[in-house]
Amino acid sequence: MEQKTKVSAEDGTQEIVVTREFNLPLELLFRAFEEPALFEQWMGTRVLKMENRKHGSYAFETSHNGNVVFRANGTIHEFIPNQKITRTFEMENTPFPVQLEYLEFEKLTDETSRLTMHMVFRSAEFRNQLMQMPFAQGIQMAHNRLQEIMDKQK
Repeated sequence: MEQKTKVSAEDGTQEIVVTREFNLPLELLFRAFEEPALFEQWMGTRVLKMENRKHGSYAFETSHNGNVVFRANGTIHEFIPNQKITRTFEMENTPFPVQLEYLEFEKLTDETSRLTMHMVFRSAEFRNQLMQMPFAQGIQMAHNRLQEIMDKQK
């Protein structure tokens, strides 16, 4: 199966760049990140808080068999509908420090759009640790679900 989500991590940098072109109008792609119910569906997580505004915050968690296995939170620094979200991202109860994420949404045609996520880590070592985990496979699966779920919203 073709890997539609591209994950780029140049050696010696503190960054990961994730890009994906979706067969979705820009507005639908952005809604998948903006609306808690849609976000929960494609991310497979529960939204605890989602304040989509400058200086807003968010939190979500994933459970398995009644136990929380993953929790993340952050602060939204910039929220421009259908254009960009700039936020911090913190994985709770892990050795990873807070990272900075720039999400940019771009209209390609009336029916297609692109998401570019630029993630900046405290160090190349932390970035490398994340890349050794199934990060690329997980984001590929999540983006595939996003496409499937938002296809039904057309």
